[in-house]
Amino acid sequence: MKHPGPLYTLLAGVALAGGIGIVNLATGTGAAPVAGAASAAGAASSTAPPPAATTSEAPKPAAPARADYAGRVTGGGASVAVSVRDGHAIAYLCDGKKVEAWLQGATTGGKLDLKGAKNAALTGSFDATAATGTVTASGRTWQFTAPVAKKPAGLYRATPKVKGRQAKAGWIVLPDGSQVGILAAGDDATAAPPLDPARGTATVDGAAVPAEAISGLAGTGDFG
Repeated sequence: MKHPGPLYTLLAGVALAGGIGIVNLATGTGAAPVAGAASAAGAASSTAPPPAATTSEAPKPAAPARADYAGRVTGGGASVAVSVRDGHAIAYLCDGKKVEAWLQGATTGGKLDLKGAKNAALTGSFDATAATGTVTASGRTWQFTAPVAKKPAGLYRATPKVKGRQAKAGWIVLPDGSQVGILAAGDDATAAPPLDPARGTATVDGAAVPAEAISGLAGTGDFG
């Protein structure tokens, strides 16, 4: 019996290798990984957008224990001053002609809820920059924002006598130096004479009258 020659052996080996290759292609075994697949997946994960940044509102300025405010009502026509001292506040509304109201009350957490004679009322809030709110007097209501007032701006009061009658005078000195006030004796009211804040005096009925700067500490007197 003859043994297969070298040529037959070579052909058989080629056929066997081709058959194995066909089987591998059909079954998927031994297939090389797709080039760049892993790196592409890594790149996709590394380039994912970062989480959106969260923002928070800036804290509001804390309400001071002691502060003075003075400003005009919205639209003009009257002025408001508020003085806060350690949980108590005094306010004054004045149009420089006839309308005025003194108000006072306790403060809590930067809130204002003040009362005055003849159903006058002031509600609002205050912080380190301004006092804002609503004030009602003489059947009218005004909105206001009054910035912090540094002396000599602020609230003043005097109790002179006019032609033998006890009177009350109130002034609001605004941060720009302008002022408004009313002099009242009983039911009679008129514009108050000019106040000299530096000296703390005003001339009433021909006589120099001392005027005191009002603060929230002076809250036990008659402010009706």
